[in-house]
Amino acid sequence: MNERSSAVNKTSTTEENIQVDLAGMRRKRLLINTLRVLVLVVIVGGWELGARTKVIDPFFWGQPSGIWAQIVTWVINGTAQGPLWVQIAVTLEETVLGFAIGVILGVVFGILLGRNRFLADVLGPYIKAANSIPRVVLGSIFVIGLGLGIQSKVALAVVLVFFIVFFNAFQGVREVDRNLLANARILGANSRQLSIDVIIPSALTWIIASLHTSFSFALVGAVVGEFLGATQGIGLMIQTAQGTFNANGVFAAMVILAVLALITEALVTALENRLITWRPTSTVNDISI
Repeated sequence: MNERSSAVNKTSTTEENIQVDLAGMRRKRLLINTLRVLVLVVIVGGWELGARTKVIDPFFWGQPSGIWAQIVTWVINGTAQGPLWVQIAVTLEETVLGFAIGVILGVVFGILLGRNRFLADVLGPYIKAANSIPRVVLGSIFVIGLGLGIQSKVALAVVLVFFIVFFNAFQGVREVDRNLLANARILGANSRQLSIDVIIPSALTWIIASLHTSFSFALVGAVVGEFLGATQGIGLMIQTAQGTFNANGVFAAMVILAVLALITEALVTALENRLITWRPTSTVNDISI
């Protein structure tokens, strides 16, 4: 009887501790979100106040109210290149294609060279040399060689994404536990089974981590490619606003890009949580960004 009472007391104590932890997490999340909003209000409010009092020249640096008015104008009346949603769709198409191709190539070559040390030693100097080239400069080459269409923007996005994913996949393969590989071989796993059942799942954390950064780089590649030469897209909107000294237009396009980046970051995080379900849950002290 005493043992049963003790077990019940321990269970109730554990449940109380869990409730306390959850309440603490909710208070912490509320505090974080409040501070985030406060920081935004201070930055935007200070910017608007500085522009209205002429401390900041709105002609060169714009002002939040003007940026909002520019976005509303684009939504209602469209841009100089056409409807706003068309420009967003064009840039997103280029970004997604460049991201997908870059990720696939990066994962394949990263795993291939990570598993084959001889091949990695042969190609290593060339990969390092290619990685050292300022890849944005290649945008001009792609525009000359592939034209003003979608191909040149996708190519630049692929180049920007490839190396990020490649090096993460390569390092993830190299970091696989050797004891785990040895045990799998003892159990009779062949090379294909090792790759599919051991190496790729072990390297998945590294690969997923690279996706958070690589999509932003794919977006940068698409926008820079449009800026260098295009007929549609957000990059062309920025170039047009720059050419007419429309600072509000430049910042408005940047706001649209930031919103797109935040949405895709949330999607990548959801994908990460779905694929890596075995990962330990975050502690109370962790902060989610």
